[in-house]
Amino acid sequence: MIAANEKMHRDMAIAFTGDADRDFAASMIPHHEGAIAMARVQLAHGRDPAMRRLAEAVIREQEREIAELRAFLARPR
Repeated sequence: MIAANEKMHRDMAIAFTGDADRDFAASMIPHHEGAIAMARVQLAHGRDPAMRRLAEAVIREQEREIAELRAFLARPR
């Protein structure tokens, strides 16, 4: 879990452009990827059924949001 959290914070250190929309999208992608990585650690090692369900939901939702953020960044300015 620690490694996933540290990677997320490293990856969030983007070069900001001054475009709040694009900067938000670009920085949220690694944030969400970090959440997915931590949720996978939970699924691999956690035992509590409620936490496992939450981890599964986090993975589904964050993957959907990453796709939305990437689609936004792919749009012409």
